[in-house]
Amino acid sequence: MNFIIRLPGSTIILLMRKFSVGIFLFLSFSALSQELYIFSEPASNIPAKSMMIKLTSHFVSYDRVFARSALRLMPEVRMGLHKKFMLDIGGSFSNMHTSHFDGESIFVYAKYRFLSLDDVHKHFRMAFFGEASHTNAPFHYDEISLMGDKSGAEVGLIATELLNKLALSLSVSHTQLLDSSRYNHIVYVPTRNYKAMNYSLSGGYLLFPKEYTDYRQINVNLYLELLTQQALDLHTYYFDFAPAVQFIFSSNTKLNFSYRFQWSGNMQRMSKDSWVISFERSFLNVFSKRKK
Repeated sequence: MNFIIRLPGSTIILLMRKFSVGIFLFLSFSALSQELYIFSEPASNIPAKSMMIKLTSHFVSYDRVFARSALRLMPEVRMGLHKKFMLDIGGSFSNMHTSHFDGESIFVYAKYRFLSLDDVHKHFRMAFFGEASHTNAPFHYDEISLMGDKSGAEVGLIATELLNKLALSLSVSHTQLLDSSRYNHIVYVPTRNYKAMNYSLSGGYLLFPKEYTDYRQINVNLYLELLTQQALDLHTYYFDFAPAVQFIFSSNTKLNFSYRFQWSGNMQRMSKDSWVISFERSFLNVFSKRKK
C-alpha cells in the first residue's frame, strides 16, 4: 500500500524558501569560515543584503594608568550593502583610560572588494578599506589604536588567499591621529606619536568538520595572526602574536577566544598582553526589497 502526502502550495513554497536560505547560509559561511579573523579583516565581505551584530570584550590584566585590570566592550553592526561593499558601525564602553566604566568611542569602517578570482574551494581576493573613529579617552601611550584609544583615520589594502581549508591574509595600512594636541602649540614631553604604518599576516585553518554534510555542523577554526605597528614620529614599534580558536554554530553564530601578546617591541603600551572574547550573529536577506 502506498501513501501519498499532499501539501498545500503555500507550504511547499515556504519549505523551499527555508531550504534555499539554509543552503545559501551553509555555502557562504563554509567558504569563508577560515577567513573570519579576530584582529584583522579579510578581503572577503559578509554576504550581500545581510547584517551581523557583534559584541567584543577586550580584557587587559594590568592597566598601567590605574594599576588594575580593565575591560572594554565593543558592540557593532555590520551590513553587507553589496557583494563588493560592506559597512561597519560601532562603539566602545570602557574603563581603560578612566577611573570608571563609561561610553568611550564611536567608529565607522568600510570595505570595498575590487578583485575576485574564484574557483572551487579556493579564491584570491583584494580589497580597500577605510576607518574613522572618535574617542573621549585621554591621550595615553605611544601605541596608535582606533579601537577606542585614539581619534583618527586609517586606510589600507588587504589580499586574501583561500586554499581548501587554509586561508592566508595580508594587510597593510596607514593611520593618522586627529587628536587636538596635534594642532596646538603645546610641547609635550615625551613627544607623541600621531602616525604609523600597520602590517598583519593572518592564517586560519578549518579543523572541524572534516567533511560538510549539514549546515548545522559545528565549525572549529584555528587562527594565528602576526600584528605589527611602526610609528613614523618616534620610530617605535611592536610585533605581536595572536593565536585564537573559533566556534561556528548553525553557520550563523560565532564565538571567538583569542590571546594576544607582544613578541618584541619598544613602544609604550597599556599592556603587552590581552584577552579577547567575541560573539557574532548573522542575519540573511535583511536588506531584500519588499514586494509592493
